[in-house]
Amino acid sequence: MKNLTIHRPKRKFLPEELKLRSWEDIEPFFKNLADRDLNSEKALKKWLSDRSEVDAVISEDAGWRYIKMSIDTGDEAALKAYQDFVKDIQPQIAPYEDAFNKKLSACPFLNQITETGADIYFRSVNKAIELFRQENIELFAQISEESQKFGAISGAQSIEHNGKTHTMQSAATFLKSQNRSEREKVYSAIQSRRAEDKKALDDLLTSLINKRHLVAKNADFDNYRDYKFEDLGRFDYTVDDCFNFHESIAAEIPPLVTKIQEARRQKLNLEVLKPWDTEVDLSGEDALKPFNNGAELIQGCIDLFDIIKPQYGDYLRTMREMKHLDLESKDGKMPGGYNYPLYEIGVPFIFMNSVGSHRDLVTMIHEGGHAIHSFLSRDLNLTAYKSLPSEVAELASMSMELISMEHWDVIYTDPSELKRAKKEHLEKLLSILPWIATVDAFQHWLYVNHTHSVEERETAWTDLLERFGTGMVDYSGFENARKNSWQRQLHIFEVPFYYIEYGMAQLGAIAVWRNYKSSPEKALQQYEDALKLGYTKSIPEIYETAGIEFNFSQEYVRDLMAFVSQEIDNL
Repeated sequence: MKNLTIHRPKRKFLPEELKLRSWEDIEPFFKNLADRDLNSEKALKKWLSDRSEVDAVISEDAGWRYIKMSIDTGDEAALKAYQDFVKDIQPQIAPYEDAFNKKLSACPFLNQITETGADIYFRSVNKAIELFRQENIELFAQISEESQKFGAISGAQSIEHNGKTHTMQSAATFLKSQNRSEREKVYSAIQSRRAEDKKALDDLLTSLINKRHLVAKNADFDNYRDYKFEDLGRFDYTVDDCFNFHESIAAEIPPLVTKIQEARRQKLNLEVLKPWDTEVDLSGEDALKPFNNGAELIQGCIDLFDIIKPQYGDYLRTMREMKHLDLESKDGKMPGGYNYPLYEIGVPFIFMNSVGSHRDLVTMIHEGGHAIHSFLSRDLNLTAYKSLPSEVAELASMSMELISMEHWDVIYTDPSELKRAKKEHLEKLLSILPWIATVDAFQHWLYVNHTHSVEERETAWTDLLERFGTGMVDYSGFENARKNSWQRQLHIFEVPFYYIEYGMAQLGAIAVWRNYKSSPEKALQQYEDALKLGYTKSIPEIYETAGIEFNFSQEYVRDLMAFVSQEIDNL
């Protein structure tokens, strides 16, 4: 049980004292890489190493700018620093990146680089060459800057309740109140506040869709969906595979969620469920509150990770010591949570908005799973090997949620609370899968039908809610809130098409958990072996290393859901 001694690796190409204040600070090193002769295998390997170092340093600098901006969206200096990178540095890098990719692809010694992961990296390089267009550089800068408006708009949202101002994250805790009138009042206040920003968010998405469509057209694609699939490097599955995922979820999950919601309706003795009835604990007890502040949250997770494997607890101790954590919700903070990999130092940063809820505990465990991944892959040779596809990254985090659940008694010492926590988590697991499918299918529709009106957008979203929903919750009087509920999903604005990965990884995580329950040591070793690969193997190969399948057929989904349903029944 210790803090790990982590030092930034000694730089071999860039000056140790380099500070990235402007493009001019880094430009000479890009010129060096561009002008260098790759006249031997040794020269190529040195060039790859130096390029990797530059990638790590610049990525980490950009990471800190984003982190500081998201911690306080009202900090004008932090916002300016991020915007300076997006507008003044990143656009200068893009042409060099394309030139480097072409230089690498044309090198006669390329086939002599046979280390594990090289083929995965080189296929991404070749795809980047195919997609690069000079005219998209400025568009990317505009999109990156504009998409951050979502965080500023959402971060400024709050409501008044009981004489106090509450962030949306804090306000959501009242939806677990045993007082139904209070739940309804808070739900109404949340929706009223969100409605104030409806037009701003509609206009923002419309602008982003138009710019993204232009990016796709510049790269000779009919629509941004098809472009983005290539840009995301989805080499291992297709658009049709996503549609198959949608079909499997639509067929297998709503009946299970209907059963859960009907039991909820009966337990609450209600004629119909309203949207403010979906979070309250059915035990009649107050909402689970496993910690009171960020310090208690991190200590609880350290204790939990120590039980799973002491090395995992050490990772969190190190992050705490290095101040790579910002966990508590506060005014002006961007919503959501993330683990930001910092490739040069190799110690990530965890950002979240905790308010003391059970969901916050799960979020911290989830981000802790990402952190484990960062630590286990930090010594890979090239930065490119550490840059993970989301299908793999989310497998690490979602698997840790379920693995850790076997040891939640260190957090919930009361057996009744432990049971409540596990049941809540597993029922949420089931209910989130249809939401993931809804969000993904919506994004397909948005970009294939890019000239749609706001009204058509609302209809498309509502139709998808019907397709993947149960019809058990009555939204009478709140129809507008329902048809605009997509507006709370950060991914739609900031990282388009990054969401189905959560569903694919959730299926994988259930399979990892099933293995862990039957053979903990073997399953944990397979989990680690997969994470240590970073992105040096294909997604199916990484899943296979973890002892599971990369599979979202209806039969596979049905098999996994039968396991989850049995675990819920056992509680």
